[in-house]
Amino acid sequence: IISAQVIMKPHCVLGLATGSSPIGTYKQLIEWYNKGDLDFARVMSINLDEYKGLSPENPQSYRYFMNTHLFHKININHANTYVPNGTEPDAEKACQAYNELLHKIGPADIQILGLGHDGHIGFNEPGTSFDSVTHMIELKESTRQDNARLFFDGKIDEVPTHAITMGISNILQAKKVLLVACGENKAQPIKVLVEGEKTTDVPASALQDHNDVVVIVDKAAASLLTK
Repeated sequence: IISAQVIMKPHCVLGLATGSSPIGTYKQLIEWYNKGDLDFARVMSINLDEYKGLSPENPQSYRYFMNTHLFHKININHANTYVPNGTEPDAEKACQAYNELLHKIGPADIQILGLGHDGHIGFNEPGTSFDSVTHMIELKESTRQDNARLFFDGKIDEVPTHAITMGISNILQAKKVLLVACGENKAQPIKVLVEGEKTTDVPASALQDHNDVVVIVDKAAASLLTK
């Protein structure tokens, strides 16, 4: 799906995500790039979120993640890859700047999403308004605990307490949404997204309002679906 987007529109805008879910996706894109099947020279990218206080050089930052897992391994112009500024002391200023950027170069032609066990997309925790734009959010302890495994020694006290994230309305503006979820702990939010009622308790359920969403799950994440 992503490759088709790049081939059909070489100057497309890709909305990208971090975390464990898209790592395999990025590996496959790199493999096809190395084979000569894909050209990212004219692609622009916008990332969902970034931890507050982490510099791009910090191995735990999402900018570093993207550089390591994708950007430095393909021919994308680094100046055309955008991640929220986690080091800007004035969080409101950083959020406003990112909103302006999204308005200027967006919307994404395709937005890739992972899914939190509580149904969060980006870092939009349960209770986030569906009308939200880029904002700073305090991360729930359960989210920080989930992400601790990606840090050096797996301790929650290393995980930042806040992050800057695209809002749900920013995400919904993408022309196409591709959500990937694996594992039993994603089964409940997938059930709500696919078969349930729209609710801010499960932020991903906002995607029910979008007219072009592809949801890719493994059997464990699909285990509670009844239809």
